[in-house]
Amino acid sequence: MTAFDELMVYQRETEALSQIAGRLGWDQETMMPRGAAPQRAEESGALEAVIHARRTAPQVGDLLAAAEAPDQAGAAQLRLIKRSFERTQRVPADLATTLARLTSRAQGNWAEARENNDFAAFAPVLQEVVRLKREEGAALADGGDTYDALMDDYEPGATGAQLQAMFDEMRPGLVALRERALNHPERAAVSGSYDPQQQMKLARELAKLFGYDMARGRLDKAVHPFSSGSGDDVRITTRTSKTDPFNCIYSTIHEVGHACYEQRIDRDYVLTPVGQGVSMGVHESQSRIYENQLGRSRAFCGWLFEQMRDRFGDMGVADADEFYATVNRLHRGFIRTEADEVQYNLHIMLRFDLERALISGDLAVADLEAAWNDRFAADFGYAVTRASDGCLQDVHWSVGLFGYFPTYSLGNVYAGCLHEALRQAVPDLDAQLATGDLAEATAWLGENVQQHGGLYEPRELITRACGAEPTAGPLMAYIEEKFGALYPA
Repeated sequence: MTAFDELMVYQRETEALSQIAGRLGWDQETMMPRGAAPQRAEESGALEAVIHARRTAPQVGDLLAAAEAPDQAGAAQLRLIKRSFERTQRVPADLATTLARLTSRAQGNWAEARENNDFAAFAPVLQEVVRLKREEGAALADGGDTYDALMDDYEPGATGAQLQAMFDEMRPGLVALRERALNHPERAAVSGSYDPQQQMKLARELAKLFGYDMARGRLDKAVHPFSSGSGDDVRITTRTSKTDPFNCIYSTIHEVGHACYEQRIDRDYVLTPVGQGVSMGVHESQSRIYENQLGRSRAFCGWLFEQMRDRFGDMGVADADEFYATVNRLHRGFIRTEADEVQYNLHIMLRFDLERALISGDLAVADLEAAWNDRFAADFGYAVTRASDGCLQDVHWSVGLFGYFPTYSLGNVYAGCLHEALRQAVPDLDAQLATGDLAEATAWLGENVQQHGGLYEPRELITRACGAEPTAGPLMAYIEEKFGALYPA
C-alpha cells in the first residue's frame, strides 16, 4: 500500500470508533436507563481516550508527511486529517478523557435540573465544564483567541469578530420587524388535542417525503431533538406535545434536513473525514431550508393543512391561508426551537454573547441565570420566570458545545442563499410543494451541497452552489418579504 492508502485504512478505523461514540450518545438521549449514567460516563471517557490516542499517534504524522493525494477527494482527506491531527495534538489526552466523562455526566445533571427548574443544582457541574473548555480552548488557540479556537471545531475558518459583524448587520431589521408584528393582534395557535402516536405516524411519513431513508435510519423521541450518525446509520429524534403538533412536525423536518445531508454524501466517502458534513453552519443550512423555506412555505402549508385535517379533524383554523399564517405566527415565547423565523436569530445572538463572555471569563457561571434573564427581558420585552424557559432550555453547554450556537444563525444565512439559488433552478417550485412533492428540491440540495460532504471548505461549498459568496442579504430579503406580507405596516 502507498502511504495514502495506509493512512486511509487507519483513518477508517478511527472514524468507525467515532461513530460508536456517537451511538453511545444517541442511546443516552433515547433509551438508556437513568441509573446507567455513571457507567456510561466511564464508557464514554474510555472510548474517547482510545480515539484521542489514535488521532494523535506518531504514525499519523509520519503517514501525513509521506502521503500524496491521488485526486481532489484525496487532497481533501489529507487536509481534514491534518487539521484533526494538529488540533488534537494540542489537547492533552487526560483533558480530552476528563471532558468526555464530565460532559456525559453533566448531560444527566442538566436534564434533571431542567425538569426541576433548578439552575443552582446544575451550576457546579457547568462551572467545571466551562473551566475545562477554557483550558481546551487555550490549548487549541496556541496564543490566539480561545473562543475562536473552540468555534473552529464547528465552523472552520469563521471567527467571533466576523459573526459579531454579521449579527450586528442583521439585528436592527429583525428587531424592527418583530416589533411591528407584535403590534398586530397575536394569532391563536391551533386548538384541540393531538394524539402523540398519530403525530409520530405523520412525522415518519413526512420524514420519508423529504427524502429520509428509514432503511438506514430511525425516528425516536428525546427531550431535545437531534440527529446522529453518518453513512448507513443516521438516526433522528423528535418530541410531541398533545396541544402543539407543530413541535413534532417541524422538529422532525428540521432533523431530517441534517440526516439527509449525511445519508446523501457520496458513498465512496463513508467512514472517512470527507464522509460527513463539512461544518455545522452548512449542516444547519440543510435543516433550516428543509424546515422553513420549504416546510413553512405557503405552498407546502396548503398541502400539509389537508393532511392534518384528514388525520386530526378540526384544528380551529378555517382554511389553508389561515393555517399558513398560524404556522408562521410571531408570538411571545421563550424556547429557541419553537421560535419563528424572525425571532430565532435573536435567540442565537443572546447565547452567542453569553457563551463568549463565559469562555473569556467576563461572566461567571454563578451569574449566568441572572445575565440570561436580564438580556432576555431587554431583547424580548418580557421576563423569564423559570429556568427551563431560560438558561436550562438547551443541552449544548452541558455537553461542552461552546462555539456551536452561532452556527445556527450562520446556517440560516447559508439557507437564505441556497433558497434563492434553488428558486432560480426550479422555477415551478411552489407548484411542486403544493402537491407535497419535495423530490426536485431535495435532489437539487443533494447534488449541489449534500453529496460533497467535506470535499470543499464551508464558504467555498456554498459559493459553488449559489454562484456567489454567502451574505445575509438573501435571508433578510426573504424574511422581510414573507413576514412583511403576514404583518403589514
